[in-house]
Amino acid sequence: MNLNVVDEIGQLKAVVLGTAISNGPIPTLEEAYDPKSMEHIKAGTYPIEEDMVKEMTAFETVLKKYGVTVYRPTIIKDCNQIFSRDIAFVIEDKIYHANILPDRENEFEAIQHVLDVIDPNKLIRPPEDVHVEGGDVMPWNNYIFVGTYTAPDYSSFITARTNKAAVEFLQKEFPNKIVKSFELRKSNTNAKENALHLDCCFQPLGKGKAIVHKNGFLVEEEYQWLLNFFGKENVFEITAEEMYRMFSNVFSISPEVVVSEKNFTRLNNWLREQGFTVEEIPYGEIAKQEGLLRCSTLPLIRE
Repeated sequence: MNLNVVDEIGQLKAVVLGTAISNGPIPTLEEAYDPKSMEHIKAGTYPIEEDMVKEMTAFETVLKKYGVTVYRPTIIKDCNQIFSRDIAFVIEDKIYHANILPDRENEFEAIQHVLDVIDPNKLIRPPEDVHVEGGDVMPWNNYIFVGTYTAPDYSSFITARTNKAAVEFLQKEFPNKIVKSFELRKSNTNAKENALHLDCCFQPLGKGKAIVHKNGFLVEEEYQWLLNFFGKENVFEITAEEMYRMFSNVFSISPEVVVSEKNFTRLNNWLREQGFTVEEIPYGEIAKQEGLLRCSTLPLIRE
C-alpha cells in the first residue's frame, strides 16, 4: 500500500476505523483518561458497547458508500479500541507510530495486519521524549498544524498529549513545511474547559472553510492567526457547549462530503448552506468519551 495524506479533506481511499467490540467494563474513575469520561462514569451514563458498535457500524456504512476501503483493528478482549487516530497518523507517504499513554501500546499492535502491507521503511517511531497523538496533528498542504501544551506543569495533565519535542520533531521530519503549533487549554476535571486534542476545538474543511472554538486556544494571537488564515467569513465559530459535544470533530470524506453527528443541527445546516453534502449519523454515545468522528479514523490514503 502506498500511503498518501497531505491534508484533511482529499478524497479518502483507505482508512482504519476503530472498533467498539469487546470494549471492556466501564472504567473506574482512576482508569479514565479525560474529564468527560469521568463525568459520565460518575453520572452512570457511560456508553454501553452495544450502542457504540451500532454507531461505528453506521460510520462504516457511510465510508463504504463512498468507495472507501475500511480496515478495522484486530479485536483485543476488554480493550477500548475506538479512537484509532490516537495511535498513529500519516503525513505524505509515512506513517508515524504515536507515543501514546503506555498502557495503550497494544492498540497499535492490533493494526499489524495493516502495517504488513506498508513498506517498513515508511513506518516511523519518534524518539521516546516526543509525546504526540494523531488528534493533535493535521497536515494541511504546506503546513502541519499541531496542538500542543508546553507549560512547565505539562506532566500534571493527563489531558496534555503532545509536547514541544513533538513540534520540533515534525519540523525536522518536514523541513519544507511550516509546522504551526497552537497552545491548547487543558483541564483534568472540567470537560468544557479542556481541548483534549487540536481536533476538539478546530477542524479545516473543504471549500476554504473551518470550524473553530476560541476558548480552546490559550493564546489569543494563535486563534486570530486561524481566523486570518481561513478568513473570518469562512469560519464557523462554536460555543463552549458545542465544543463539549464535539462539534469540531466531524470527518471529511472529500472536499465536498462531511460526516457529522445527526444532532449537530446548527452546524449541519451551516455546512449545507456552504454547499457540502452532510452525511448525518448517530455518534452521541461515543462522544461521551471526549472523542468523535475524526478521532475514530486513521486515514491512510487520500487523493
